[in-house]
Amino acid sequence: MKTFNIAAAIVFAATVSSCNHNFDQIPVHETPRVEYAPNMYVSEAYEPVTLVEDSVNFPEAYNVMPYNNGSNLRLPVAGTIKRGAIPYHISKDSLAYANATLVAPIQPTEQVLAEGQVLFERFCSHCHGKGGEGDGPVNDKLQGVANLKSGTLKAVNAGHIFHVITYGKGRMLQHSSQLEPLERWKISLYVKEVLQKK
Repeated sequence: MKTFNIAAAIVFAATVSSCNHNFDQIPVHETPRVEYAPNMYVSEAYEPVTLVEDSVNFPEAYNVMPYNNGSNLRLPVAGTIKRGAIPYHISKDSLAYANATLVAPIQPTEQVLAEGQVLFERFCSHCHGKGGEGDGPVNDKLQGVANLKSGTLKAVNAGHIFHVITYGKGRMLQHSSQLEPLERWKISLYVKEVLQKK
């Protein structure tokens, strides 16, 4: 027991004597300290938006300007798509091809049509009107907004409408930056299954 007390006293004295209460006045490089849990201070994983100083493992962080510019964010692998995204590769001038080949990846369930109505009223009704007859307030100023209930547009399928929402047509600008692909499909199905059947 006496040996244990002596060893404990030595350890305590060494610990206390190693403490420096005036370290604020001494430059850090002159007072090296032991880190007992370095992973608590230095993350082993890179933080996503911090700058990295590792030109060996991350050379593109220094070579790609201004996208990376030293940031730890990585460029996506070529050819990859976002999880849940639906790739769309039909060109803008292929409307007839889109009309002939595109099929909605979702079914026009009650929930899908209800969500399509909300999206239509939010993004489309100011031009096309709530009923899709081309009588929205924007048409009062610009004229020429399409009547979605016309015989010509009743003859097209949901893929045609999806393509036009994606790329725009005539005075209508593209909406692919405002609406995800599934949202565009919901609007297309709402137009076909609800508005054009009224």
